[in-house]
Amino acid sequence: MARFRIWLLGAAALALPLGTAPAALAAAPAPAAQPAHPGNPASPAQPAQPGDPVQAVQPVLGAPSADPIAHDPTLIKQGRYYYEIITGDIATRTYLPVRRSTDLVHWTFLGPVFSTPPAWVVAELGLTPGDFWAPDINYVNGEYRLYYAASSFGTNNSVIGLATTPTLDPDSPRFGWVDRGLVLRSRSGTDDFNAIDPDLSVDPAGVPWLSFGSFWDGIKMRRLDARTGLLSTVDTTLYALASRGGASIEGPSIVRHGGYYYLFVSLDFCCRGVNSDYRVVVGRSGQITGPYQDASGVSMLAGGGTEILRGYNEFVGTGGADVYQRAGVDLFAHHYYDRYDRGTPKLSVRTVSWRDGWPGWATRFPAASSSAAARPTSSW
Repeated sequence: MARFRIWLLGAAALALPLGTAPAALAAAPAPAAQPAHPGNPASPAQPAQPGDPVQAVQPVLGAPSADPIAHDPTLIKQGRYYYEIITGDIATRTYLPVRRSTDLVHWTFLGPVFSTPPAWVVAELGLTPGDFWAPDINYVNGEYRLYYAASSFGTNNSVIGLATTPTLDPDSPRFGWVDRGLVLRSRSGTDDFNAIDPDLSVDPAGVPWLSFGSFWDGIKMRRLDARTGLLSTVDTTLYALASRGGASIEGPSIVRHGGYYYLFVSLDFCCRGVNSDYRVVVGRSGQITGPYQDASGVSMLAGGGTEILRGYNEFVGTGGADVYQRAGVDLFAHHYYDRYDRGTPKLSVRTVSWRDGWPGWATRFPAASSSAAARPTSSW
């Protein structure tokens, strides 16, 4: 999960405004010497020169989906509206765009959470990030709490921040995002984790927990203070949930179902357009802090994970997911890269079905006008 708007066509880079149909999407691979978040901003592409090899563009064989552009979506419902918040746009410095919908199909853009980065983010990172990544929205103790990440390319010089509002309705006089500051920090050369991709979970006792992580030593967790939403001073343990020994694993989302906690994570690479191979795996545990095991009994700390979704048909590189539970229905929001729209990242929302204690898919909410609407969803 990360920024999503450096589009590469051939060898020339195009920066397009939000809502523009792009030509293609790609991101630079992680540096070999140090693991890098695959969606970190890539170095600007250089103009093509005579004699340079031509990058092949995959032919368009079907109609592009009408699903809205999205990356790393998080979903929640207030009143009659579903609200979606996504990773921002580095080309236009859009920090956490917000949309809403009554049917999960037709979406209205409401603007960003932040117009500029809070001063503390710039001070902590030593730079001004072009966007914020991988938000997670929840309703806790009478307010909406939005966790988000900011980082710098190719490093784990990263922060997780918190913003709150009493309502998501922009027409309400009570509406307004308030910056609550730093939640968690990782430092290059010091920490073996990366403080991005936050996800909030609350256990039955009302205790909030924050899972996070990308590459490095994988997915970690810290307990939070229920009143402030910041780190707990009662339990300062850094829990380890899942790892691939430095290989690609990120984007945790944890939900409770039938006596188990389920940890969903994305493996492999996002942000490469039609060449993305993001996929989603899951494990479960009787305790929110783990240990998590897949359906074969393999620990997720040892690279385990039962695959439940990977790219198919026009849905390339499916991942960056958020599981939202409401009124007995579990919704799985994720992004994919549209094969028939030259790798544009777009939103997909599915209902989760449960069988024999493991999740699968029931319904994908179709786009308003899309070839995807008639195509089958994946099965587990």
